[in-house]
Amino acid sequence: MASNLCYSTCSLFSTPKLGRRTFTFSFQRDDSLSFYSKTSLQKRSVSLQETQSSNPTKHSQNPQYPHGKTGSSPKSYIWVNPKSPRASKLKEKSYDTRYNSLVKLAADLDSCSATEDDVFSVLCCLGDDFLEQDCVIILNNMTNPDTAALALTYFTNKLKASKEVILYNVTMKVFRKCRDLDKAERLFDDMLDRGVKPDNVTFSTLISCARMNNLPDKAVEWFERMPSFGCDPDALTYTSMIDAYGRAGNVEMAFGLYDRARNEKWRIDANAFSTLIKLYGTAGNFDGCLNVYEEMKAIGVKPNMITYNNLLDAMGRAKRPWQVKTIYKEMTDNGLSPNWNTYASLLRAYGRARYGEDALSVYREMKEKGMRLSVTLYNTLLAMCADIGYTDEAFEIFEDMKSSENCQPDSWTFSSMITICSCSGKVSEAEAMFNEMLEAGFEPNLFVLTSLIQCYGKAQRTDDVVRALNRLPELGITPDDRFCGCLLNVMTQTPKEELGKLVECVEKSNSKLGYVVKLLLEEQDMEGDFKKEATELFNTISNEVKKAYCNCLIDLCVNLNLLEKACKLLELGLTLEVYTDIQSRSPTQWSLHLKSLSLGAALTALHIWINDLSKALESGEEFPPLLGINTGHGKHKYSDKGLASVFESHLKELNAPFHDSPDKVGWFLTTEAAAKSWLESRSSLVSVPAKVTAS
Repeated sequence: MASNLCYSTCSLFSTPKLGRRTFTFSFQRDDSLSFYSKTSLQKRSVSLQETQSSNPTKHSQNPQYPHGKTGSSPKSYIWVNPKSPRASKLKEKSYDTRYNSLVKLAADLDSCSATEDDVFSVLCCLGDDFLEQDCVIILNNMTNPDTAALALTYFTNKLKASKEVILYNVTMKVFRKCRDLDKAERLFDDMLDRGVKPDNVTFSTLISCARMNNLPDKAVEWFERMPSFGCDPDALTYTSMIDAYGRAGNVEMAFGLYDRARNEKWRIDANAFSTLIKLYGTAGNFDGCLNVYEEMKAIGVKPNMITYNNLLDAMGRAKRPWQVKTIYKEMTDNGLSPNWNTYASLLRAYGRARYGEDALSVYREMKEKGMRLSVTLYNTLLAMCADIGYTDEAFEIFEDMKSSENCQPDSWTFSSMITICSCSGKVSEAEAMFNEMLEAGFEPNLFVLTSLIQCYGKAQRTDDVVRALNRLPELGITPDDRFCGCLLNVMTQTPKEELGKLVECVEKSNSKLGYVVKLLLEEQDMEGDFKKEATELFNTISNEVKKAYCNCLIDLCVNLNLLEKACKLLELGLTLEVYTDIQSRSPTQWSLHLKSLSLGAALTALHIWINDLSKALESGEEFPPLLGINTGHGKHKYSDKGLASVFESHLKELNAPFHDSPDKVGWFLTTEAAAKSWLESRSSLVSVPAKVTAS
């Protein structure tokens, strides 16, 4: 078979003398493309071409045809036996051999010292008769930016290149490989000093180098300099700038380029889509994140890890854990393995949504893979455990955190742990955690003291509550509305004979609230002062604590058997819209909705509703077929009791005909006939229990 040979007009490092016959490549070289990659230089025909000429040097001496060939010369082909000595000699002078030699020369340059003497000594083997293409091959295969710059100097001094900008661009790509933007920018200045005009490749290389260095502002700066040099960005550059502008904070420009890319059907890469998802997520447009994700899949762009991580993070902040699960499954189904950022996004997402089991599963998987958690991720887990009552799991995570090498508990860590101990009623553990916090050098804040006071209150250790309260001035802490709400909650759990100790504390924290509590505890309500003062109180506190205040004050009234004041407070809450939609009526059902109320407030609302039903019966008002009480089906996170279980017992005590509905969880229903019969049989108004049992 024919020998698979091709031949370059120059030998390894000098022009060959072949006598009467000159062998040339059988393809035409495209100079505009030949300086960029090896693939564009590879042979396309392997047969040997013999050019017959009476003057073998005629074309080689013509500068228009440096390779000794023209497009119109007659051609004939000969076959050479691959086993013949002639074939082996031709093979030594083939393109592959020369290319490999130039690649080896590039490796020698990478490893030599970055001095002119050493670099020029390595390059002197090229002689004086080398091609611009040889320079491109050498530079393109280099990775040492210092020696590459010296090699470029050698080439530009020795060679009068027809396209000198190409040599600069290839050298600049060496700097990009090393992520050395400073050297790339200095090379750009050298180009201008030598009168070399930069082209699109120059700018795209600088832009991509800036992006690789996470310097989006620099990428934008180079992009915006292109027009001043007469360069028009191509579609690829434009789409890369979607990512750069987005990361630089110019959201409007990023979305403007995105819209243009869609209209002009440019190819958008995964990085640009990832940045757009992040921008939408930061802006709170979570549906926009999903739209971008679906669009990139529709046009065939494969999401990468950055895409998935940005999307998981956005859906986590949107509190859409179900979508987090779907996206994560798509990611793994596409063959991508989760990295640290993926797990971090999952933990934050499940932690925010209080998906306890899912969050703990991710945590354990990270530990199995030897991944280290940050302080923020540990605190996310502990805050979730505090919110959903995972006490044992919290202590396990806390001990793991303390034993880790890269992070230790901070003030937020101790705050969560003290909250967990407090809500679980673990007084000794809460105190131990508080002391450990002090030993670690952290000053307790208002949140920590609130949790500690709540813990003492649950254990009915009133003196410890007062002692903790007296530390506030020493620490320079001013009580806020939430702290005062905590004091009210403690009072609902305090024996009547010890309430006086706390009234003074409440007065110090909030004088208006203290006065309302004093009026509440008094037997008489002179001239309606209680409701008037309570109204003024609710007009001065923040909206976020109004329901908590009202619930606690009503609970306190119920504990002290002050039913009239409890009713006044509930009516006030309805008037001020602290409570809304407690009662509803339709042609088919009258309902009482108690899900957002405390136990005392719920019992008070039941008392008022039964009175309203009795009045409706007395007035002859037509009843619907069904009457229902909606308590919800949840329970307190740190207790086995929920409103539904307490109400079930209470309704039995009242002998009320409301029964747990098998079809509607959290509902107690009765029929029109049963309700009327029960109301008629009642000899007096329903009484509310004298004590609210803290859950």
